[in-house]
Parts: sequence; C-alpha cells; structure tokens
Amino acid sequence: MTSDSNVEMAPGETPAPATLIDIVFPGDTNHHGTLFGGAGLALMDRIAFIVATRHGRVPFVTASCDRVDFRAPARIGHIVSFTGRPLRVGRRSMVIEVDMVAEDLIAGTRDLCTRGQFTMVAMPEGKDAGWSLPSLDSAATEQSKDGAVCMVDIVFPDQANSFGAMFGGDALAQMTKAAFVAATRASRKTTVLASCQRIDFKHRITVGSIIELVARIVGTGRSSTTVEVELWSEDLLGTKRTLTARGVFIMVAVDRDHRPVPAFAA
Repeated sequence: MTSDSNVEMAPGETPAPATLIDIVFPGDTNHHGTLFGGAGLALMDRIAFIVATRHGRVPFVTASCDRVDFRAPARIGHIVSFTGRPLRVGRRSMVIEVDMVAEDLIAGTRDLCTRGQFTMVAMPEGKDAGWSLPSLDSAATEQSKDGAVCMVDIVFPDQANSFGAMFGGDALAQMTKAAFVAATRASRKTTVLASCQRIDFKHRITVGSIIELVARIVGTGRSSTTVEVELWSEDLLGTKRTLTARGVFIMVAVDRDHRPVPAFAA
C-alpha cells in the first residue's frame, strides 16, 4: 500500500478482492446468540456494492443474489469477514462473489459461513448510449503482501456530523477496530486499547465515500502490541484515494480478569 497522501485510481483498477471486517456484538445476534442472518446478508450486499463501484465508478443497484445457505454460525465475539471479488462483467452488469467467514480470534479457527453471488447493475447517469463497464482484465490488482489488515466500508448518513462529513468518533472507532483485529490476530489473546497517539484528520470524509483502513504491527512488548493504522478515503464515483488520517494504537493483552498477560510466547 503506498504511503503517498493522494493516489489516482481509474475505473477498472479494483484492489480485488476487497474485505469488510466486523465484530459480532450482542446487538447483532438473534435469540440463539449467533449473528442475525439479515445482518450478514446486508453486509454481503454492501461489500458487493463496494467492489462493483470501485470497478465501474458509476452508481450500482443490486439486481439479484443467488441462494444463500448458512453453513456455520458466527457467534458473539467472532470476527466476520466479508470478501468480495468480481467474477464476470457484462456491458452494464457485474457478478460479485462474496464469502462470509467467521473467525475465532483466540483459537485462530476460521469457518466459511456462506458464499453467494450478487448481480449488480450499473446506473450510468450522464453516460452515452454506447457506454459499457471496463473489462475484468484490468481489475487484477494485487493486494498488499506485507501482512497488514486491510478492511473497507462505506460511510452512511447516520455516521455524519451536522456538516455532512464523517463524525470523528466513528472514524476513530473504525481505526480502533482495525488495530484490535491486527493485534489479536497476531497474539491470539484478548486485547484492549491502552492508548493512542495524536491523530490529525487531514481531509473530511463525505457521506457515500468508501473508506479503507490499513493496520500494521510496528512493535511488540511483553503484553503490548503497537499498531499503526492508516485511514484512506475514496470518492464513491471519483478516482482519487486520499490518506485522511494516521494513528498509532497501543493494544494490551489481558486475561479474563482484565489483567495484562504476555502477548507472545517467550
């Protein structure tokens, strides 16, 4: 992932696959204590929309999805990853395949909960009659191979402040979530936020923007993990990626009594 603060992205330059990561909290579950199926489907549709929009840089709507069978549950405390990749591109439609995986961060186990295909249709306002989506050949951009946690999402109106920009608290929550996932995956211990260094927001993030968080471990101590998190933003229909914020988070491994424990084996 480049460290430049601005990067131009042309239509078809899709960093595929793209992954949305969330944590299952009690408010997301049904009466069985597992992730509510409707919430899972909503997140699958969201990542399909992000992948399609990044490829075509035009508005998309969901036309259909294949049968979705839930093979394994996602329980409270699990990390759920929704990974979308383009399979086929037509003139004005795309088929996006989405995997939903539940991960027990302490045990390190990962279970495929479901896989589905979503057909997304482009709504190219202002384009001429001969316009068509870019071919899939130009979408094979490799992901970062440096072990970073990369997660994307989209900013909705309920995350905005009175000026129509993403609320700083929501941005901090997203950055902390990325730090938590990176630290807990590395240590396989329960981790909590101990501190974060000063974070300056260099650019506003408007409603409808795609955000990408990149979390890298930059240091470890006896019970602590230092994670650097970058917050990038993309105009939904534009070509520019902007480094909006960067912060350093100190995550500490704790036991059931919330006392610090060694994060890594000696």
